Amino acid sequence: MTLEAFAPSQPLTLGVELELQLLSTHDYDLTPYAADMLRLMRQHHPDLPGTVVPEMTRSMIEISTGICQDGADALAQLTQIRNALVACADKLNIAIAGGGTHPFQQWHERRIYEKERFHQLSKLYGYLTKQFTIFGQHVHIGCPDADAALLMLHRMSRYIPHCIALSASSPFVQGQDTAFDSARLNSVFAFPLSGRAPCVLTWAEFGQYFNKMTATGVVQGMKDFYWDIRPKPEFGTIEIRVFDTPLSIERAAALAAYVQALGAWFLDTQPFTPCEDDYLVYTFNRFQACRFGLEGVYVDPANGAHLSLAEHILRTMDTIAPYAHSDFALLRTSVEQRHNDAHWLRECQAHTPLLGEVSRQAALRFRQVPPMQP
Repeated sequence: MTLEAFAPSQPLTLGVELELQLLSTHDYDLTPYAADMLRLMRQHHPDLPGTVVPEMTRSMIEISTGICQDGADALAQLTQIRNALVACADKLNIAIAGGGTHPFQQWHERRIYEKERFHQLSKLYGYLTKQFTIFGQHVHIGCPDADAALLMLHRMSRYIPHCIALSASSPFVQGQDTAFDSARLNSVFAFPLSGRAPCVLTWAEFGQYFNKMTATGVVQGMKDFYWDIRPKPEFGTIEIRVFDTPLSIERAAALAAYVQALGAWFLDTQPFTPCEDDYLVYTFNRFQACRFGLEGVYVDPANGAHLSLAEHILRTMDTIAPYAHSDFALLRTSVEQRHNDAHWLRECQAHTPLLGEVSRQAALRFRQVPPMQP
């Protein structure tokens, strides 16, 4: 198999994907209603933007926007899809929530969705496929051409800790507080083709790498790479994959707006040329963001300086503000207050020992119902 050509796309356009939890309204555990949700969405809401599709296990679905011009456009599309999802969920007497992990589901109870690729992956990866009942946001950003896409990818890699800390919403796993803000990514790291993309800066070089990998038989196509960021040649984009699914579509759209502003800054100023040495601190920075969220440490790959991740994000926001096509003030406030969705979930848990109630409150937040006061 040869690497497909990089399709033309409008630079800096966006696409947003969200993996969502389907919850029983009896105990707010995950419930296997994906097929029923997809059927109702096809019957009652066939003209929505984007798509609604199954995911690995039957208690999750993935929604995606169409091509968006900016974060405001993404929010408008996500709002239409969210409202339709909530209406269908109400018909089934279930609930929908964001969040990177379900707080107390047991992975062994999950069932693989009836789709050939999912069953193939289950045969290959064993129990990891059921443990992959985790929930992420992916953001696509349009690139002028294939070489520009690889430059964008490796420049964006310096800001992967921002993406993790700003979206972190997975503090609980199997009923336990993991002490991580984003425990979800620990499940992703278990896959052998996860992590970072190779540091090549031309599409010709990337094609050589791809050919070597396919020649080994380890991969069949780009979907087999679970990298933090990967090229998406059929769309003419790069796809950033480290975000936890936020608890609200407003935060999801703000994250897309932040990525777009970063991309616009890259294209306008070409602020630095990526190199392999950028990755000397990559895993450390990513761990800090997963473990401590906005309270983490960031090591600048350019000069080795250590500073707080929150401070690095705020400085970056100041730099890219002139390039913002739409507002991401929600994120700035979050950083200033050191308060992401993981903190919100922990605050809910502090008011009630029942993680089912935490999931119920998360479902209310997704549908924009004000939370109950403790």
